[in-house]
Amino acid sequence: MNWEVIFQPDTLALYGEGLVTTLKLLLSSLAIGAVLALLGALALVSRSWLLRKTVGAFTYFMRGTPLLIQVYLIYYGFSQLEWVQARWDAVWPWTYFKEPFFCAFLAFTLNTAAYTAEMLAGSIRETYKGEVEAARAMGMSRWQLMRRIVLPSAIRRTLPAYSNEVVMMLHSTSLASTVPSLVDLTGAASRVYSDYYLPFEAYIAAAVIYLCITFILIGIFRLAERRFLGYLAPRKA
Repeated sequence: MNWEVIFQPDTLALYGEGLVTTLKLLLSSLAIGAVLALLGALALVSRSWLLRKTVGAFTYFMRGTPLLIQVYLIYYGFSQLEWVQARWDAVWPWTYFKEPFFCAFLAFTLNTAAYTAEMLAGSIRETYKGEVEAARAMGMSRWQLMRRIVLPSAIRRTLPAYSNEVVMMLHSTSLASTVPSLVDLTGAASRVYSDYYLPFEAYIAAAVIYLCITFILIGIFRLAERRFLGYLAPRKA
């Protein structure tokens, strides 16, 4: 193995560029996806049959199809339609669809929003009846009950499952390398491999970086769980 190539300034700069793209893609899709997931979860538990079924169909499609297919549908499908391309340079928001990063970002955002919405909706449905009855006894409206009691409790209980979703999203960002001219960590490793014919060194270096980020994310969520879910831990005798 020739590890000297991996530590050359040009190679490290390429991995650095890929790392920045990966983190930007991960954090931006998680941030916007969390907002959409909150709205989606509220729709899934709403009284409106049409709203529940519409959002339910969306989450079913996004969770039932591969993320790679979703990336392809947006980048190679929707963004390549003639009427979309005709508006690339002048009409908002179609101007964004000529950017490879935006197409990947949109696919990841919609995907994580669907998964997170279902997780949060499940936690909302499992809210302890005692909490709800106590809030109603105090005269809280449906909106006050949701905002002060149900959502804070549901979000805390969703943390363990959401931590897995975040790690899975980190690993899924490697699919962005399939979008031309978008250099993420996996794309950087592929370039190193094609330039120097060092498959093991190139991809092992990328794997180590992914592993380090994963450990950091897991540590952050463990601290958050200890902070917000510590009262659920078994008491020591």
